[in-house]
Amino acid sequence: MWRKTFHYFQLHKDEFLEHYHKRSNVESTFSAIKKKFGESVKSKNRIAQKNELLCKIIAYNITVLIHEMIQLNGTSEFLSFDGLQKEETLKESKKYKLIML
Repeated sequence: MWRKTFHYFQLHKDEFLEHYHKRSNVESTFSAIKKKFGESVKSKNRIAQKNELLCKIIAYNITVLIHEMIQLNGTSEFLSFDGLQKEETLKESKKYKLIML
């Protein structure tokens, strides 16, 4: 099996690496969620476990969104701080970046 996979890799390198990259991204995301929220689920019921896991994924996505907003410039079109409007210039909105940090 290893030999067959290696030959496939040699003949179709781009396709293999594209698939591997997708798998690598998924594994990295699972690892990050486990580091942030723990490896176990507390619920006993199977449906409750699924819901708990989905809540962890949503919470992780929110933390990534907040982190990216801070990295970009500290503001977003759908958030408003003390009357900050989208029309304001970047110079005016930079003073709000410190509040979000």
